[in-house]
Amino acid sequence: MTQRIIIEMGMGNDLHGQDYTKAAGRAIEDAIRHSSLPLFGALGLSHDVMEVRVTVAVQSPEGVDCAALVGGLPRGKVSVQAVHGGLNVTNPDTGDVTVVATAAVEAFLPAQTGWRPSDRES
Repeated sequence: MTQRIIIEMGMGNDLHGQDYTKAAGRAIEDAIRHSSLPLFGALGLSHDVMEVRVTVAVQSPEGVDCAALVGGLPRGKVSVQAVHGGLNVTNPDTGDVTVVATAAVEAFLPAQTGWRPSDRES
């Protein structure tokens, strides 16, 4: 059994190339740029025990190279899946399409014993 310890969301885009993988990669970067997991050091845990599940949403999920995105995650056992979502915005003057992707990055640990988060707020 695993427990989710964090979820981060991000948004990314490709302005001119209609590259769904590039937009998804930028969404993942946006999500992880705002996170830090000091509990690994505090508890003496290896990052190798962490499972990282990434879901990216774009209008054409088949256009995302999920295997290429795995390398953008610095720690843990990573899986990436693409689903329908996000947004394509067409410039009415030029016909250029801007691809907007969203990402959810979730980190899971095996069920831990001997510690639990405090019920008190700091």
